[in-house]
Amino acid sequence: MTNIGLIAITCGLIIALAAIAAAFGIALMGGKYLEASARQPELMNPLRTNVLILAGLVDAVYLIAVGVAVMFAFVNPFGG
Repeated sequence: MTNIGLIAITCGLIIALAAIAAAFGIALMGGKYLEASARQPELMNPLRTNVLILAGLVDAVYLIAVGVAVMFAFVNPFGG
């Protein structure tokens, strides 16, 4: 397999693993938010604010991983 092929597979793996991790993290956080709001409904608004901020941060990590994968695909720092 050529060096370009390995870089393409690596970029796909970076994006796939980041997407799986982000989806799992947001799902886990959403479940905990629903559990916490069911236990103490008076804290629903502050918890919602925190959950939305954290969901944005988790998505930002995914977008950074996509940016790194695109950099590897187009700039090709390891290609000969």
